[in-house]
Amino acid sequence: MRSASSRLAISLVALTAVLATSGVAGARPRATATPQTPAGTTDTDCARAATTWSAGWAAPVQRPSAGFEENWSEAGFDRQTVRQVVRVTGGGSAARIKLSNRYGERPLRISGATIARSAGGAAVRPQTLRKLTFGNRPSVTIPAGGEGASDAAPLRVSAFDTVTVTLYFAEPTGPATFHAQAYAHSYRARGDHRGDRTGSAFGERTRSWYYLSDVELTGDRSTHTPHSGRIAEQADGGANPDAPEASDGASRPGASRRGAVVAFGDSITDGYGSTVDANKRYPDQLAERLSAAGRARPVLNAGIGGNLLLNDSAWYGDRALDRFERDVLDKPGVSSVIVFEGLNDIGFSEVDLPTYKPNPQLSATQLIDAYREVIARARAKGVRVVGATILPFKGAEYHTPRAEAKRQQINAWIRTSGEFDAYVDFAAALADPTDPLALDPAYDSGDHKHPNDAGYRAMAEAIDLDTI
Repeated sequence: MRSASSRLAISLVALTAVLATSGVAGARPRATATPQTPAGTTDTDCARAATTWSAGWAAPVQRPSAGFEENWSEAGFDRQTVRQVVRVTGGGSAARIKLSNRYGERPLRISGATIARSAGGAAVRPQTLRKLTFGNRPSVTIPAGGEGASDAAPLRVSAFDTVTVTLYFAEPTGPATFHAQAYAHSYRARGDHRGDRTGSAFGERTRSWYYLSDVELTGDRSTHTPHSGRIAEQADGGANPDAPEASDGASRPGASRRGAVVAFGDSITDGYGSTVDANKRYPDQLAERLSAAGRARPVLNAGIGGNLLLNDSAWYGDRALDRFERDVLDKPGVSSVIVFEGLNDIGFSEVDLPTYKPNPQLSATQLIDAYREVIARARAKGVRVVGATILPFKGAEYHTPRAEAKRQQINAWIRTSGEFDAYVDFAAALADPTDPLALDPAYDSGDHKHPNDAGYRAMAEAIDLDTI
């Protein structure tokens, strides 16, 4: 990198219709989640509701869509159980989940839910299986456009533990709010299999997450540091010795920060090209580096494949400017964000494919103005904001001289303007030594724009831990 919120009431939603700013024809009004305290709540209940939660895992939610590969979002669920597997990067002695029906067409009925530590695949560790409740009830209905949170469940987890969240839908859900590209398997079974320990009932799987937006943790936050493999080799927390030398730019290192780091971006942050179920995305590997260096902090992945800074998309989520509040600033305990967006705004305009819509021509100046708005919002909330240069993409389907000129202008501004608190030069770290307009072949997943596991590792190693 280069230098510059035991028992809780369910959180339901006061729907606030706002005009969609751009992009998707027929887009539904957006809703803002507002916690509500039910009638009859006691002072004791209120005291319990004051539990401090920390982020353990999160994923941005999207509209139901066909996406790039088979998923269950458009059909939804009926008399089925879905088991989802996530890896937390924080620790605690109790957990709760948050569920989103943001893009639902009807109220969502969750007939029951469980949480457990994973035993691999769809199996769980039997002694850790916990029933989840919602306002002390086993089921919950979340209004269309809304979200809900479970009560706390006693479950001790450490950083890098894998957790399963299992939801049973006894009646039709309609199209499902989801996260399209999870690069992790989710499992489905006919009937109610919340208590299934072996995973044998779950005969179907896809690589998306459904309704689940957050796993939050509280209590004893002890974490463990792995003692083998690549992580142990980086115990000094140092940067890749082969990465470009740090500049004397706008970074302002200080006392070690302890809050969550959010990686905010598009498919490269989401982890396209990484090994499925292996947690090799760059935010995963950054969390491991922090832990190995004795600076353990949650790292949340707020990437959406295909996401755009300035336009909404039916497939690629709300535009970054509109989702920044909920996907970054509203998460508990966030202290830093790495902003890594813009490639799709540049590239989509160079091709005329149905999947790359909307695709208006946007200038580098327009994108820089969008970065400035993100910086201002983060700073207003006291969140440290770190910019990331756009990777080389020569050889990709939308690389043109015009697109390259925009990338160069934006990257120069990120490096030299001093407007971010710091920046990470991903572009320099992953460039082909013989052709800086292209990805290093050793880091290329094969499409000339998305890194492979090694490339994601190089991205994590390029980050100076003092500056986040």
